[in-house]
Amino acid sequence: MDVEIAVLDSQTLGDSDVNWHALERLGRLRLFRPIRTEEWPLLSRTPYVLTNKVLIDETVMERLPALRYIGVLATGYNNVDVEAARKRGIAVTNIPGYSTHAVAETVFAAILHFAKQTALHNNAVKKGRWSKSESFCFWDTSLWELRGLTLGVIGYGAIGRQVARVARAFDMSVLIHTRSKPTSLPEGIRLADRETVLRESDVLSLHCPLTDATRHLINEHTLSLMKPEALLVNTGRGPLVDEAALDKVLRQRKIAAYYGDVLSDEPPPGDHPLIGNPYTVITPHIAWATRQARQRLIDRAAENIMAFREGKKLNRLDV
Repeated sequence: MDVEIAVLDSQTLGDSDVNWHALERLGRLRLFRPIRTEEWPLLSRTPYVLTNKVLIDETVMERLPALRYIGVLATGYNNVDVEAARKRGIAVTNIPGYSTHAVAETVFAAILHFAKQTALHNNAVKKGRWSKSESFCFWDTSLWELRGLTLGVIGYGAIGRQVARVARAFDMSVLIHTRSKPTSLPEGIRLADRETVLRESDVLSLHCPLTDATRHLINEHTLSLMKPEALLVNTGRGPLVDEAALDKVLRQRKIAAYYGDVLSDEPPPGDHPLIGNPYTVITPHIAWATRQARQRLIDRAAENIMAFREGKKLNRLDV
């Protein structure tokens, strides 16, 4: 097929352990890793453009006269000016739900990291501490069980619901705070106001979208409501957290620890305070990035294009 499909930043999905076959069957696939300024003119006749993080605003659309379709290779789409696309009759799609299980599993990888301290004690063993121990075992910090703890979930979309389900499998109690009001909830999961969730949670996990209302949802005041032994987990968006306030509160030992897979600036500056904070674990936005999730993302991008060609409005953002 002669129609060209361009992926503007294919390196964000990886090349070594996924394949692009589903998209290759739909047209001539061109992968940029990422696109450079001087390469934009190469897309003057390209009708289909896919982007993960590359910005597509009104200025970019004006430079691509053949553009008919923008596919966001993610769920969030704040890097595309949807209104400008709508005015030009350009379809815009996203891909919800592809990483639900991957992110939920990462949340519990982080929780278990702090609860069981396996890395800390592995390092101690590798340094010879166990071999020199007078006892059959030792531990350097308090270890804790998840059973009986309370997990707070702010945002009860697909990922929030999956996190709550996993928490119940660990026999945790779950408090949720959400803009929607579920008519029924599974046993052990209770709807609560935000202050109750903040005050009662042993672990607080953020899964709400980033909006004007949720920007710096976690700030010096809301952190002051949390238990001093609480763990905060953010796999949502960096700006949900006032990072300067969090750094201060952690160093004052007013909450126990923070796991962040996202930061306000990505990639962050080398002197970012949370990276240097001894009470944090920071990973480079990888909660979503299992091989299965990335392959699912590519395959569903192809499904979106096929639906568009058939006149269907699958995952359309411009309608």
